[in-house]
Amino acid sequence: MTLSIVLPCFNEEENIAQTTRDVLGWFDATGKQGRVIIVNDGSKDNSRTVLEQLTQTDKRVVVIHHDVNKGYGAAITTGCDNATTDLIGFMDSDGQFLAADFDKLLPSIDTTPFVSGVRIHRADSFHRKLNSYLYGLLVSIILSLRVRDLNCGMKLFTRECWQKVRPTHATGALFNAEVFLNLKAHGIVWADVPVPHYPRLKGNPTGAKPGVIVRMFKELLELKRDHDAKVIGR
Repeated sequence: MTLSIVLPCFNEEENIAQTTRDVLGWFDATGKQGRVIIVNDGSKDNSRTVLEQLTQTDKRVVVIHHDVNKGYGAAITTGCDNATTDLIGFMDSDGQFLAADFDKLLPSIDTTPFVSGVRIHRADSFHRKLNSYLYGLLVSIILSLRVRDLNCGMKLFTRECWQKVRPTHATGALFNAEVFLNLKAHGIVWADVPVPHYPRLKGNPTGAKPGVIVRMFKELLELKRDHDAKVIGR
């Protein structure tokens, strides 16, 4: 099967080249046929220059640029929409996942069209872990959705499954919640697979910025209203 790995990139000039080489190295080591689709989500640092250099060194690297920052979810959606391979995966570009760990997810794709990583020994600060826990609790209460590791940045699915679970509301941090809500709505059972999680060594995370949080709450309320309307209309 052919495989596309989507990498969302926002101000990751210090990490994106190494993450891309990591994916390409995994392709080479395992003989996988695939592409790396990098979505530059309006980066304001030197990411664009780094990405242009990457496309010149390997034809398997495809770069798509957002002129402005549209959000984590929008970046992944753009990448997945442009994937033409049998399988699509995505992982964060900050070095906290390694492409070789997709080998842990791939066996489950034979029995389920959607496989989600579950971070073991999460390598984040207490503050980020607390925010993640509270966010997961909020989503669980408002959307009646229980997921072991909602925002794990390593997932794998079939292209056919993507067409069913593709978000229409979430452009930011709520992306994963809408994907899982769509999985539930279509009666698709997903597989949870433990994956390692590594410390971020370079760059700064952006997930806890006020603008990101405000967008998440706005999209969460919109998603709740839309979901309830569909349930009532059945």
